[in-house]
Formats: sequence, structure tokens, C-alpha cells
Amino acid sequence: MPYRSWVTSVPGIPDPARLDAWIQANVDSGVVAGPLSGVSLISGGRSNLTYRLDFGASALVLRRPPLGHVLPTAHDMSREYRVLSALAGTQIPVPGPVAFCADTDVLGAPFYLMRYVPGEVLRTREDGAHLTPEQARALSGQLVDMLAAIHAVDIEAAGLTGFGRPEGYLARQLARWQRQWELSVTRPMPGYDDLVRRLAAGLPESAAGTLVHGDLRLDNTLVRLEPRPAVVAVVDWEMSTLGDPLADLGLTLMYWTDPGEDDWLRLSEGGSVTTVPGFLRRAEAAARYAELTGRDISGIGYYIAFGCFKLAVVLEGIHARFLQKQTVGEGFEREGPAVPKLIQRAHELLDEAAL
Repeated sequence: MPYRSWVTSVPGIPDPARLDAWIQANVDSGVVAGPLSGVSLISGGRSNLTYRLDFGASALVLRRPPLGHVLPTAHDMSREYRVLSALAGTQIPVPGPVAFCADTDVLGAPFYLMRYVPGEVLRTREDGAHLTPEQARALSGQLVDMLAAIHAVDIEAAGLTGFGRPEGYLARQLARWQRQWELSVTRPMPGYDDLVRRLAAGLPESAAGTLVHGDLRLDNTLVRLEPRPAVVAVVDWEMSTLGDPLADLGLTLMYWTDPGEDDWLRLSEGGSVTTVPGFLRRAEAAARYAELTGRDISGIGYYIAFGCFKLAVVLEGIHARFLQKQTVGEGFEREGPAVPKLIQRAHELLDEAAL
């Protein structure tokens, strides 16, 4: 067996030998340079788990579902793999897909492999402290450009017909995330029921359907600074589907903290990378998107509030896994306290939109 016995298991990959045997049997020998020599968790993910697998001089990345509290229809590895395969070679940079495994005997859950892409992940102000204002502005502009490009993907040409149902997208999303909340909620949550009522009452007609990423922010990309700033890969496609592009924009803008604003979510130490000098302001990012796409974003406040609702449900599910001691990595104690803040912020946005 090619596997090296000194490679230790990590949470989520209980048997590296079994994994290596599957890889050696199912992955072309030109992709991996020999046996599995190391497994490490890539930090930063809050839902699906991501690992770097080393094979001597080469490396792959493995994605699998979380260890516990897996909700119905969530964490579908085959959907992630399908969208990566569809976008490989297009203007949307994604890690090259390598192999999908539906056999749960290997890891205890389905998983897929993709090529390792070198790059930086910029999430916090500290992460971006080394950026010049020019680099920061270029990267923030490219993030908006990437969102517009995702929404311009030719669905049929990419082979993504049937990847989702754009008609009635927002109504289904509202119903879906309510069901997920009911399966995840760990405590009484003031304001939640009223928020659902307000979102339902103000539900706009969905825009023409496009591919949506579902969670696009700068730390769901890999970037490089030399020879010039660039987004080299868009990752974490687990919530992608065909839907309303304004909902995608609303979620991106929800994460976007302007300089001088309180980092109200507190999901990371030191504040958001978008507060680094040079980054586009939230309003500038929205205006750039509108100019690129020609879409009317006058009602974007509702979509940002919807994004707060969606993230509140996601974080409550992560908080439930944290309480069950089934999270892997650090920083999960911050997710629970963010949930009521998101619900409060959604109400504030809806109040502002009603003025």
C-alpha cells in the first residue's frame, strides 16, 4: 500500500490509509506525485470542511460535509462538484475539479477533490494590513466584477440547466431557511418570528434567474498580489444555485463593513478586511455592480435584510454543532452571539427601506 503509516488522522478524515487507497485507484497518476504524505485542516470554513492533502511535491484539496447536525438538502457535495466542473475553463476562476466520491465507506460521507490553488485568504483587517490602498481598491473592485461575471454565466452553455429553479426563488428561499431554522434553533430568539413575517409581506418579484454563488465575500476567494492584484479562485460554492442575482448582491453587501463602522458581526478578531484603506465603500461597490449589470438596485435594502436572515439561520446551525462539540477548528464561539445581531440588523434595514 502506498500510504505512509505515519500520516495521522484528523477529525473528518478518520482513516488516511483508506482515503489514500481510494485516491491512488481513482485519480490519475499525473495528478498526485506519489502516496499521501500529509493531511491538514484548512482553517476559515464555517460549514463544509476543507483539507489540504499532500503527496510529496503535489497537493490536492478535499471538501466534505461537517461532522454533525447535517440538515436536509444542505452540504450536497455533488452540487459543489457539478458547479466547479461547469465553470472550469470559463472566465470564473475556480479550482480544477479532480474526482468525486459518493462512497461513504471511505470517509463516512461523500467528498470531492480539487486542485490546490496557491493564494491568500483575506478576511480580517489584520489579514489585509500589508495591502497598499491601490491593491485594496483593485481587489475590492475585482470582487464586485466577479459577482457580476457569475451572474452573467450562460446557464445552458455551462451545462447548468436544471441546477435550480429561478422562478419563485425568494419565496422558496424564505420557506427553506425557515425549515432549517426549526431544525437548528437552540434557544428562544426575540424578533425572529416578526422578521419572517416582514420578509414575507415585502417579498419582491424575483429578478430573471442567473447562477448565484450564495455566499460571495472576499474571504471566499483566493487572491494574489503579484505581479498585480487578482482574484485567482472563487471557492465555497456550497450554496450556489440558479436564483435571484440581487439576493446574491444583498448578501455580499451585508458582509461589507465601511471604515469607521462598528464590526457588528464580530465573526473575527480585528474587524473586516473591507475596512482597510483603499477598499471600495459599500455604496461604491453597489454602484459598480449596477453599472456593470444594468440592474435596478433601488430596493437593495430588502435583499441585504434577507441576507441577514439567511446568515442568521446558517450561524444558528453552526452554533448547534458547536454546542454538540462537532465543529472542527477555532472561532466557533463567535457564531452564536452573532445571530440576534443579524436579526436586529435585518429589522433596521427593513425600517430604513420603509421610510
